[in-house]
Amino acid sequence: VYLEWNQSFTYALTAAVLAARLAGAPQFDPRTPEQGLTGDQMKALQTKLEAKGYDVGTVDGILGTNTREAIRKEQMRLGLPVDGWPTPELLAKL
Repeated sequence: VYLEWNQSFTYALTAAVLAARLAGAPQFDPRTPEQGLTGDQMKALQTKLEAKGYDVGTVDGILGTNTREAIRKEQMRLGLPVDGWPTPELLAKL
């Protein structure tokens, strides 16, 4: 939606971050990234997402575009920060 109004990626990202902060999202801290998933954990996550009806492509343990989009939708549904990053917390909640 932001890019429809202004084609600048920098503007769209800034506006989206501000909107998320105004909605109560925590401040971004680049120094402490959340732990990612191992290959086997990623396959388990993809399998769970597929069981929920998402098209994640091939269950191969690789974070691709379809898997990332499914993760974002589940993060939103679960009230987690919507960043498309697979975490052990997300895997446990699914």
